[in-house]
Amino acid sequence: MLKNNFKYIPFLLVFLMMSCAKRGSITGGLKDTLAPVLKYSMPKNFSTDFKAKEIVLTFDEYVKLKNTNKQLIISPPMKHEPIILPTTASKEITIKILDTLHPNTTYSMNFGQSIADNNEGNAYNQFKYVFSTGPYIDSLSIGGRIKDAYEKNVDNFVSVMLYEVNDKFKDSVIYKEFPRYITNTLDSLRTFKLENLKAGKYLLVALKDKGNNNKFNPKDDKIGFIKHYITVPNDTLFELELFKESQPLKALKPIQASGNRLFLPYDSKQDFTISKPKVVLKNKNEILESIVTRFPKKDSLQVWFKPLKVDSLSMEISNANYNKKFTFKIKDQKKDTLNITTMQSGTLHFRDRFTLESATPLVKFDKSKIKLTNKDSIAVDFTTEYDEFDQKLSIDFKKEPLEKYKFTFLPGALTDFYDKTNDTLSYKLTTREYADYGNLVLNLKNVKRFPIIAEITNKKGDEVLASQYSEGQTKLTFDLVEPNSFTLRITYDDNKNKIYDSGNFLKKNYAEEVFYYQKEIDVRTNWDVDETIDMSIPYNPELEKKEDAKKKKEAVKKSKAF
Repeated sequence: MLKNNFKYIPFLLVFLMMSCAKRGSITGGLKDTLAPVLKYSMPKNFSTDFKAKEIVLTFDEYVKLKNTNKQLIISPPMKHEPIILPTTASKEITIKILDTLHPNTTYSMNFGQSIADNNEGNAYNQFKYVFSTGPYIDSLSIGGRIKDAYEKNVDNFVSVMLYEVNDKFKDSVIYKEFPRYITNTLDSLRTFKLENLKAGKYLLVALKDKGNNNKFNPKDDKIGFIKHYITVPNDTLFELELFKESQPLKALKPIQASGNRLFLPYDSKQDFTISKPKVVLKNKNEILESIVTRFPKKDSLQVWFKPLKVDSLSMEISNANYNKKFTFKIKDQKKDTLNITTMQSGTLHFRDRFTLESATPLVKFDKSKIKLTNKDSIAVDFTTEYDEFDQKLSIDFKKEPLEKYKFTFLPGALTDFYDKTNDTLSYKLTTREYADYGNLVLNLKNVKRFPIIAEITNKKGDEVLASQYSEGQTKLTFDLVEPNSFTLRITYDDNKNKIYDSGNFLKKNYAEEVFYYQKEIDVRTNWDVDETIDMSIPYNPELEKKEDAKKKKEAVKKSKAF
């Protein structure tokens, strides 16, 4: 009897468990937001008299490595980068040192955001492993901030370097050797701190290092530097301004583009605003008539020549101390022909000039065959200006509001380099009311010196919409501006050439100083904006971010109100 009762006990237990169970949804618990914790390392962090070839870091949970090629900063840099394993999730990270370490030197390995837990990706922020091959850890440091000399915002992942100034030091060290110490702003910071430094004299340099080789390549990299050598210890907060050096001209072999035109490629970006290269085209010893123009949006010039039957031509390019000669084959190809296009259509804004672009260079203009009339067919006086380098013909005149204008170019008004003339060309444009535009007045305070170049640009600062040059005037007026949000950029034109000039490391020249106004300037339709600009207040991107956030909140409030 008792034995038969035992067989019901399992069913009774199941029933009790089911009756005690509480209905509800299954959850995974609270999300893990904690970063991994280093339990121990071998050798210990901040070891002295370091002689190991391998470092083992042990964590309290599984971790993974990500973007160590960008995030991990080793100072001083090692010629042969260490091998870091494993590439999969593990509780241990092994660092195998392949380099011969310098004696009596403190090394730091800053992992940035590269160590994170395997499940949630919580980063072990700015973890540093530090050791010294000598009897003590160097503990000095310097800091500062990075800005761009010309652009509104600075690049991320900027390297900041110290080169030791000793008996063997030369300025060429930045092109050939690794720095003594290095750090990086990574992807979110604009400030820097170099730590674990030894007392001494140093050259301080910042690089936007495109090649990631810790060496300065002027063709690709931006550089910032302090002219004078600095000493450590030092409590100065240094400011480094990045700029791209202007590169000397380096012409490449010409390429035939058509039966009457050659491409002349050149290496690296060039600014021909002030000085264009001299190009001499020859058929044996005979100098050929030619015209040099810019090839739009390409690192090339165009060399136009009168067609002739030859097997080859030669070209000599010179600019300042540069001279290069080429000989190249010529083939029978289709020739470029005269073709005129207009840069405006429909509306002509008050601040614009009516501009034509020519497919071939123009050489003659017969003003008597160019007619400009208004809607009442009354002739309007005008002036012309031709930019040979850009192949643009501009027509300027006094514009009236709500007016219709007709431009007529009769046959023979325009003659190109090949003696070809235009057929009849006709263009119609209209103007708007004054009330469709806004007026902007800038009142400048605390201008350090003159002359200055004042430019209103788009928000990014990469397109100039209007500009003025001032040799002493502090009240600048921009009338009839198309409504928009503008950025104000002011350049101190110290060499008075009316353009921004970059710097040069070997000549120890900084780039010309540029000021950005902190706020965007909003110009609205039929509105006068009178803005006071205090040029003693430097641009701060963090304040701009706060201002943008404030504007977004206000916009959301307005949208909800409606």
